[in-house]
Amino acid sequence: MSVAKKLVPVLSLLLVAGGTLHRDALAASVQPSMPKSVVVLELFTSEGCSSCPPADAVLTRLVMRQPVAGVEVFALGEHVDYWDRLGWRDPFSSAAYSARQSTYDSRVFHRNDVYTPQLVVDGQLERVGSDVDAVQRAVKQAAQAPKAVVDVVTRAGERALRVNVHVTVPPSLALRDSVDVVDAITEDNLATEVRSGENRGRTLKHSAVVRSLTAIGTLSPGEREWSNGVTVPLATDWMAANVRIISFLQERESRHISGAGSASGSREMGTL
Repeated sequence: MSVAKKLVPVLSLLLVAGGTLHRDALAASVQPSMPKSVVVLELFTSEGCSSCPPADAVLTRLVMRQPVAGVEVFALGEHVDYWDRLGWRDPFSSAAYSARQSTYDSRVFHRNDVYTPQLVVDGQLERVGSDVDAVQRAVKQAAQAPKAVVDVVTRAGERALRVNVHVTVPPSLALRDSVDVVDAITEDNLATEVRSGENRGRTLKHSAVVRSLTAIGTLSPGEREWSNGVTVPLATDWMAANVRIISFLQERESRHISGAGSASGSREMGTL
């Protein structure tokens, strides 16, 4: 038998194998990417607290770098007001965020204690906000739970933001009680020159500062689809280019956050 005849079967096998590999590679290249799981981080912080700036920096890095594979982190920086009487009034502080932190303690953590910087993950886990390794482990843990899909579309006007939210609850997610749909307006790239208190003389920078937090509707445990639109006024001192809307689902009693979505507040999204 000639060498040429021996080569024919071999070449045929190589061509078949090569075609199969090409088809497999092509199929892999067009496979849709898996959707990311979403996790909501709430940092209870204060400009009057000397331990808080490192936690503020951690929150910023988590949002900017998104270091946990397969997970999208949404951040809420909630400045509490109980530090305000101790030398410096935080301009972003609110009694509403102090009350929200106390609700987590009474319903979820049962520590009979609140502190800053406390970071709450999906309303169920809590960590010291400056402990980046512990926070990332908690994010990975929370990402394993099934989540609803929350689609958010915004249109910005002169001093108002139209927000349309659509929620889809998959069969894998069992809602245990009534669920509030909450809209958070956050602002990035904020800075304060602190003139008194524990951080006196420092310039503190913040991301994802919560400017408003409002429930816009409720799902019953049996609902699988929900939609609504609201118009949110924008204060004159908010920079629209730095504003973001984060809509999330939170069970009223357990405080579990079971889905979230986000959109920009920039006027580039459209006009009212």
